[in-house]
Amino acid sequence: MQVTETQNEGLKRGYQITLTADELAAKVDEKLAEAQPEIEMKGFRKGKVPMALLKKQFGQRLIGEAMQEAIDGAMNKHFEDSGDRPALQPNVQMKDGDNWKEGDDVVVDMTYEALPAIPEVELGDIEIEKLVVKADEASVTEALENLAENAQNFETKKGKAADGDQVVFDFVGKVDGEAFEGGSAEDYPLVLGSGQFIPGFEEQLVGVKAGEEKAVTVTFPEEYQAANLAGKEATFDCTVKEVKKPVKAELDDELAKKYGAEDLDALKAQITERLEAEYSQASRAVMKRALLDKLDAKVSFDLPPSLVEAEAGQIAHQLYHEENPDDHGHDHGEIKPTDEHNKLAERRVRLGLLLAALGQKAEVEVTDAEMTQAVLNQARQYPGQERQFFEFVQNNPQMQQQLRAPIFEDKVIDYVVELAKVSEKEVSKDDLQKAVEALDEE
Repeated sequence: MQVTETQNEGLKRGYQITLTADELAAKVDEKLAEAQPEIEMKGFRKGKVPMALLKKQFGQRLIGEAMQEAIDGAMNKHFEDSGDRPALQPNVQMKDGDNWKEGDDVVVDMTYEALPAIPEVELGDIEIEKLVVKADEASVTEALENLAENAQNFETKKGKAADGDQVVFDFVGKVDGEAFEGGSAEDYPLVLGSGQFIPGFEEQLVGVKAGEEKAVTVTFPEEYQAANLAGKEATFDCTVKEVKKPVKAELDDELAKKYGAEDLDALKAQITERLEAEYSQASRAVMKRALLDKLDAKVSFDLPPSLVEAEAGQIAHQLYHEENPDDHGHDHGEIKPTDEHNKLAERRVRLGLLLAALGQKAEVEVTDAEMTQAVLNQARQYPGQERQFFEFVQNNPQMQQQLRAPIFEDKVIDYVVELAKVSEKEVSKDDLQKAVEALDEE
């Protein structure tokens, strides 16, 4: 087996691997010898079939298998000896292709882009700032007010129903004069403006009074879930029994108990803890961006063009669909990355390779428990199909990598933060919000 270098330019590598006809024949004979003890054939005892007969019967079938094993072995040995790590799967082409015939040498061209050597980074020299926000009384009170509004009660009012009021009524829905299944109810409590009913329904009940009868005419949407009603006009005969106005719950111990707290002080403590956890999460996002900026400025190395090209294409594709949310297909033609996309791709690839090297050096690992939690979190997006999602992830290495990557990255960031010089700066909630908004603008 001979391996000859044909290209060595930047990160691009090329090698020609030659497997002689004699080496291939020996490999086939070796495989036949391994299988011979287990082979049975009419007229011969098990394991006693002559090698010549085995070669005639199975030799042709084993040539491809032997060829593949030999080439794979040569490639693996090359990467082990050279220390190269291919950025993507190497491109392997048989030189003679369809013209190759048994008895010829096998010549294979292998090309790939090698991952670059990552320079050492002195993490202790990195200085970053951590924004700290305390949950002040005004924020806690605002959160309490929102809880009280969500826990609001309704009490009977005189006069006409307004948007936000609750109307208790009976109704019978008809299409072409015939009542339809599921279109009737009694003592139904509907908050006007809540969007519970199809468009146009609730608006027509604004202004009704208790004891009033009202005919509401609406048209079901074309994409309505019940096919027999989709796109059809319906009339609902409504009898209003009661009109109620919303009454916000009092900020007291009773409100606290509705949300599982012992008393109002305990609820305030829970809210404070939750708010500061939210502030901490937002602060981490800001600090992470600042840290990545510092790391990006510290390193410079050649990037595999194929990785940058693939990342730029992915960025362009993602942004296209964000700007065209109604286009769900993939028949939109070629989407060419812009210079801005390429610049962002270079940053992502550079930081991705750097974080991978830092993580490897620090022996950062994603545990089975962390992966299980990530799968559970993702599975919640598919209620009723959790088992199928678990099986999909289990049989899909690419999906596993997609779930593992952000966990690994966060653990590497934690490692870097531990070694960096971190100073805390107390700021207001509004200042933190502006810093978070600035991340989206970049």
